[in-house]
Amino acid sequence: MAKLNFGNLVQGAMGNAMEVSAEELTNEYSKFLFEGETIQSGFKLIRDVIIFTDIRIILVDKQGTSGKKTAIQSIYLSHIINVDMETAGGGLDDSEITVTYLENVNRISNNEIFGSQKFEFGKKMDITPLYRMLGTLALKNRHEINNK
Repeated sequence: MAKLNFGNLVQGAMGNAMEVSAEELTNEYSKFLFEGETIQSGFKLIRDVIIFTDIRIILVDKQGTSGKKTAIQSIYLSHIINVDMETAGGGLDDSEITVTYLENVNRISNNEIFGSQKFEFGKKMDITPLYRMLGTLALKNRHEINNK
């Protein structure tokens, strides 16, 4: 899979989240990386972290009052097949991006098992660059899956 530059695409979009350097994320989360996997960029949302690597999106959910319990979820970039976006309204609404992905390993058309993940962002954030990047990736994946 081609290397995606998440840092440049998402940098302006994460208004309420704090961008964390790939080096800092690697120091803290390298134990969760697979062999040969590298962190491209990531963002901290209060205690939770979204990490973009060259092969997946890693969701780090620190749980409990101490945050010592940690849940890790992976969304493989090659399995993303749809992206939905909802921008913030005039009230207290946040912006949202929902990623739909295939959970079955073989990426076989007509035998799909779907999962989805919603990402919520502050209302001041322009999520359009992230939506476009993920949507382009989804289109590429759909083309590959349907042409096997």
